[in-house]
Amino acid sequence: MAVYGELAWRGLIHGETEGVRDLLGRETVTTYAGFDPTAASLHVGHLLPILTLARFQRFGHAPIALVGGGTGLIGDPSFKTAERALLTVEQVEANVEGIRRQLARFLDFESATAPARLLNNAEWLTKLGAIEFMRDVGKHFTVNAMVARESVKRRMESDEGISYTEFSYPLLQSYDFLVLYDRFNCTLQIGGSDQWGNITAGMDLIRRLRGQKAYGLVLPLLMTAAGAKFGKTEAGSVWLDPALTRPYEFYQFWINTDDRDATKYLNFFTYFSQERITELDAIAAREPEKRHAQREVAREVTRLVHGDGGVREAEAATEALFGGDVSGMSVADLLRVFPNMPSKTVPFHPDGWRVQTLLTEGGLTKSLGDATRLIRSGSVSVNGRAFTDEFRRLSVADAIEGQLFLLRKGKKEYLLIRVDGP
Repeated sequence: MAVYGELAWRGLIHGETEGVRDLLGRETVTTYAGFDPTAASLHVGHLLPILTLARFQRFGHAPIALVGGGTGLIGDPSFKTAERALLTVEQVEANVEGIRRQLARFLDFESATAPARLLNNAEWLTKLGAIEFMRDVGKHFTVNAMVARESVKRRMESDEGISYTEFSYPLLQSYDFLVLYDRFNCTLQIGGSDQWGNITAGMDLIRRLRGQKAYGLVLPLLMTAAGAKFGKTEAGSVWLDPALTRPYEFYQFWINTDDRDATKYLNFFTYFSQERITELDAIAAREPEKRHAQREVAREVTRLVHGDGGVREAEAATEALFGGDVSGMSVADLLRVFPNMPSKTVPFHPDGWRVQTLLTEGGLTKSLGDATRLIRSGSVSVNGRAFTDEFRRLSVADAIEGQLFLLRKGKKEYLLIRVDGP
């Protein structure tokens, strides 16, 4: 099967320019996707273009991951309600280096047949002179066509408007496509569907200046079945950098996938075969409560991003929290695995603590009476063990290393209690 067929059955083709299918069926190509260095890490939303580049490479095509060290100094206005804060050169350079390391996990830069390339458009954009750029590139774009773009119209109609800086972004991205065509015979650009206008503008520039045809393919913009933006949680973005999103948190993001999205994520974010995904879909339909599809997605994507060690850490933490006894874990392990868990510090008390008081003061219950009812119903656990004696007080001896209690209400609400002193 050609790569086009692979992308098609996975549902990864949202749109394409004329001739893409024939092109990919008859020859190997060089294709590229761009990544803005707006942060020091990529997030799960970037996995779609990253893995698409990797799929191209698996089918013998040469991928280019282009980090926007130059365009990152400008900012892409596409479907942004306000202008981005401009980053300093030093910030962009630091972000580019972080992104380089992450992309290297997915693309093979040593392949003998179709090596991947990692480039930074600052190499050529920061050397462009203003007059040269306006004469050689700007003259091929009409203001009429640029203001007709939906993303530009929205900004022009807003109170803030759009600056010339961001208005010029499509020209810079188009120039990127031209440079990659000249240097590497790159004839295909991929990106999210919000990049359609930028991609076709680059194709048009290649046609005008080189008299050659280039192509574009856009991927779907991901929304969850509940209508939320993919990759966002109450805590913010789900990052690929383990220092920003721990493997356990990363793993739990995928475990908590809505049943309606699970099969789609298997298609988009794993290398599983069509037969394997069909099999998992059938198993999930028979036993939805066991979340088979979500577990496979979580395990596979965590392995791709954090390696086998990340999977082991995440699954051990999951087992400890949801089905095991955490009393055998050390304080250091608990704090390392669950760095963002809600916590409360209580002063040492020689007579110990009522669990009802800890639950209520920690915000897990609204009142002491509510806490007592939950204890009686078996909905409360302490350090992974069911707590059903409403009259029993916790002592320091019950705490992990005499310092921590892990309280759980129901299946998913947790609270770390830290003992201060004696």
